[in-house]
Amino acid sequence: MGLFDSIAGQVVQQATSALSGQGGTDGGSLTKMLTGLLNNPELGGISGLVTAFQKNGLGDTVASWISNNANLPISAEQIQTVIGQGPLQDMATKMDLSTADVASTLSEHLPGLVDQLTPNGQLPSADLMSQGLGLLQGFMKS
Repeated sequence: MGLFDSIAGQVVQQATSALSGQGGTDGGSLTKMLTGLLNNPELGGISGLVTAFQKNGLGDTVASWISNNANLPISAEQIQTVIGQGPLQDMATKMDLSTADVASTLSEHLPGLVDQLTPNGQLPSADLMSQGLGLLQGFMKS
């Protein structure tokens, strides 16, 4: 695992700690899945993910996750459409799950993750690496 993966994992770990008790996926698996999603070069991080949702007619849905309002739900089928079969298959293979299971888990947890990563109701101005470095610096000061 590279430095970026490790730092990004820490960011997602913190963001998913409140989410890990939901659904059938344990916290470590959920963190691994979400880190894989945000680090996928085909998707382009959180901003690329938002763009993909907008291009697929789900701009209002993803905007609700970023805003300070209630998160609109998303279906596993919509996740499959937005993310694409390739990235879903990659995650499924790494986690020894089906793509349907990955899409279902993401549909449950992605709204909350995006909400956690956008606490001020807007996309972060810095990339995930900068967020990770800030988090890492915070741990070092403790």
